[in-house]
Amino acid sequence: MSRFESITIREVESSDLETFYEHQLDPEPIRMAAFVCEDPKDKVAFDAHWDKILNSSQITQRTIVAGGQVVGHIACYPHGENMEVTYWLGREFWGRGLATQALNRMLHLVVDRPIFARAATDNIGSIRVLQKCGFKIIEKTKISPMAEAKRRKNTFFAWISIKQMNELA
Repeated sequence: MSRFESITIREVESSDLETFYEHQLDPEPIRMAAFVCEDPKDKVAFDAHWDKILNSSQITQRTIVAGGQVVGHIACYPHGENMEVTYWLGREFWGRGLATQALNRMLHLVVDRPIFARAATDNIGSIRVLQKCGFKIIEKTKISPMAEAKRRKNTFFAWISIKQMNELA
């Protein structure tokens, strides 16, 4: 169980970005994510990417804070005709329930449904987080050139509440 009682998600502050950059340099999360930039060490590309994110009115981006510490980030963004959620926590914060808490908070903040997510099939921790928050596997497919290059298959999830399922019937 987590040594943190609960987390908060708040607007991203410029001072958070260095922590996000450090988190994305860790080779194990890079391997697990399968959705990373070509060169995670490229600080110029990182800064340009975050500038684009933070200046988009279509992206809901939040910093995840636990015990006064920045532990990661979470976002909902349009992907084609759908909304998609993504999150990244520093490896030292894995396995403590923090991603599940952050995702639950984000799902209350962003009310558009359905929301989709992707996870590499071997990223069991992320799959569990998504499932605990009501996501269901809807298909397995190769999705990106980078994932293809790594010869990894990715799992797609969709979050649909019981009410929405009844409305669709």
